[in-house]
Amino acid sequence: MHAKNRISSSGHSTPSPPASPLRSPRYRHGRKPGRFSPFQPGRTVAHHVAWLLLSVLLRRQGIFLFAPLIYISGMLLYMGTVSFDVVPLVKHRPAPGSVYRSTQVYEKLKIEMNEDYSSADAILTIWKNSYKGGEWRPCVNKPSEEANGGLNQQRTSICNAVAVAGYLNATLLIPNFHFHSIWRDPSKFKDIYDEDYFISALENNVQVVDKIPEYIMERFDHNLTNVYNFKIKAWSSIQYYRDEVLPKLLEEKIIRISPFANRLSFDAPPVVQRLRCLANYEALRFSSTILSLGETLVARMKKLSANTGGKYISVHLRFEEDMVAFSCCVFDGGEQEKEDMKNARERGWKGKFTKPGRVIRPGAIRINGKCPLTPLEVGLMLRGMGFGNNTYIFLASGKIYNAEKTMAPLLDMFPNLQTKEMLASEEELAPYKNFSSRMAAIDYTVCLHSEVFVTTQGGNFPHFLMGHRRYLFGGHSKTIRPDKRKLALLFDNPNIGWKSFKRQMLNMRSHSDSKGFELKKPVDSIYTFPCPDCMCRTNKSANSGSSSAT
Repeated sequence: MHAKNRISSSGHSTPSPPASPLRSPRYRHGRKPGRFSPFQPGRTVAHHVAWLLLSVLLRRQGIFLFAPLIYISGMLLYMGTVSFDVVPLVKHRPAPGSVYRSTQVYEKLKIEMNEDYSSADAILTIWKNSYKGGEWRPCVNKPSEEANGGLNQQRTSICNAVAVAGYLNATLLIPNFHFHSIWRDPSKFKDIYDEDYFISALENNVQVVDKIPEYIMERFDHNLTNVYNFKIKAWSSIQYYRDEVLPKLLEEKIIRISPFANRLSFDAPPVVQRLRCLANYEALRFSSTILSLGETLVARMKKLSANTGGKYISVHLRFEEDMVAFSCCVFDGGEQEKEDMKNARERGWKGKFTKPGRVIRPGAIRINGKCPLTPLEVGLMLRGMGFGNNTYIFLASGKIYNAEKTMAPLLDMFPNLQTKEMLASEEELAPYKNFSSRMAAIDYTVCLHSEVFVTTQGGNFPHFLMGHRRYLFGGHSKTIRPDKRKLALLFDNPNIGWKSFKRQMLNMRSHSDSKGFELKKPVDSIYTFPCPDCMCRTNKSANSGSSSAT
């Protein structure tokens, strides 16, 4: 055997394994004393162990994969900034306007508010703007069923029924009111409205009767529930009644329409709108007993507020237990409020709010301005708008939730606040006390004649009042409609100052004044916007095509 020549005849080298890498001089030779030494004076045993572990790991080639982690851990240990038995948490701040903090805002503003005498009382200066379009006057044209809901939902049904009956040239039976599990009022039409006056006011337009002739009722065993009930879709056009309902009426001779609220479109021809106007503003007059007591309370309010020329504010406060429960908003009543609202929802709506998959977000409801204003918030708003603590307020409301607590701040800000229960004697109210619709009719009358009407939650009651007040006050609603989304943000800021808060409230009041004159748009309610269908301009030179008089 011959040994192979390590150098080929061609002159090229053959592949050979690479030489072992040289070790760093730092590790081949001894370290200089004191340099990179873990054994320096003042170091603890933990520091010495850490440095020794680090030096061992650095001898291994794979250490560079873990070098960043080891470096950070070593630095944190060296600096002593980590405690391994504590887990830090990130706490998210609630969205602005989502939490009820009005109580803190009240405590913050109370002293400055009570010391503010910088401006004239708003009750004497409100609605002083002039309007180029002139005023309006009532001009309802008087040419030669069943109703459901509360007082003003029933009113909608009645007016719709009058309009449909007149348009179809049909005879109208005095409407029958449904008994509702929430309002629980068995009142009949004549218990709330003047039935004879209603019939006579409509006699040239719609024939109205208080009972059906016997020969017709015999066909139905004298039972109205046996009469054919025509189900109408919400907001149906008057043409639908002509094309679909009239043929059935001619066939059956008598039909029922139940329910009737919101079953007729607001966008209707003038002849239909005039019939609605006639029914709402002329024919529907409260019964003589309700009207008499209501006018008596108006007189008493004007007498009490003689120092301001008999001018008073009326506030529709929707802070009854059922309203608070239905809103699903959270206030400052804690666990007791939570339990009360849970029970109220189950009593009134039986499972509606506990359906599988239903998610309720109280914070989002508040941000969107859907929560009912509390008495405290109403008081702060009105004081910010310039109404002094000597202002007389008439409060229209049912039984306020947790009234002893929730009403205290409002009474502190406005000690001259009155309710129908405070103005009338027990004997005067006795015939109406157990009938929610009749009590609402009394409230309606006193609110109708106030200098300022304040709505806090929406609904049929304030919408009808705004329209009725426009009808009485030259086309202006004289109503304060607060921007509740903006209020949610302001009441969520305990650091706000009185001057800033007051400036915001005065702007809000001014906006309500400028929106007081508005014309009805096609989709608007004629019961809220009576101009121009139920009213005529006194100034004919104004542009009748504008959406509001300014």
